[in-house]
Amino acid sequence: MLDNKVALVTGGTRGIGAAIAKALYDLGADVIITGTKPDYSHTADYQYICANFLKKESLNRLVDKIRERKIDILINNAGINQIGPISDLSVHNFEEVQQVNVTAPFMLCQAVLVGMRERGWGRVINISSIWGKISKSHRASYSASKFAIDGLTAAISAEVASDGVLVNSVAPGFIDTELTRSVLGVDGMNELALHVPAKRVGTAVEVAKFVAWLSGPDNTYISGQNIAIDGGFTRV
Repeated sequence: MLDNKVALVTGGTRGIGAAIAKALYDLGADVIITGTKPDYSHTADYQYICANFLKKESLNRLVDKIRERKIDILINNAGINQIGPISDLSVHNFEEVQQVNVTAPFMLCQAVLVGMRERGWGRVINISSIWGKISKSHRASYSASKFAIDGLTAAISAEVASDGVLVNSVAPGFIDTELTRSVLGVDGMNELALHVPAKRVGTAVEVAKFVAWLSGPDNTYISGQNIAIDGGFTRV
């Protein structure tokens, strides 16, 4: 299904990113993943590039590498979060979140879109969040970045969809990942599930399967959307 396609998944070493990388690989894509660890022990199935988006030099090096590659599918998954009262957020912390969550995807989109448009086919999926559809207290920097990704997605789609390049955002809700479990614990996860109409949290595999479908040839007409995978949470 994705034979001869090359996919780049940022933040592909764990959680949702790792599940997406596997889903694309299982469909036949050649997969490149990024992560922040120089000594990351990765599977031979993927190419690994170390890139820290908080460091402009590292991000620029990645962008230069990607400009030289044929990239058919770009998954902008890497992201960071800063939670706290707006009065406690420094400009530096706010800008760091925007650097990783907005500027890096913008630069990578620029790097791959020229080739995608020339070839007449491409898929870009920006991994957003339910906090880019709704928000809550203490999410100022994170929500700002995820609402921005929605706007970036819509604008790029309007520009490139006629060239066969479909650009979408996917907004996961509460997802069972190692990070979520380490932060909330089992009791916290069960408490979250009570607030979801589906009465459970989602899995990284569920997100990955949908992202893989959006990334493939069966998606021929969905573009410019910000689609929630949240068990109905943002609709109640």
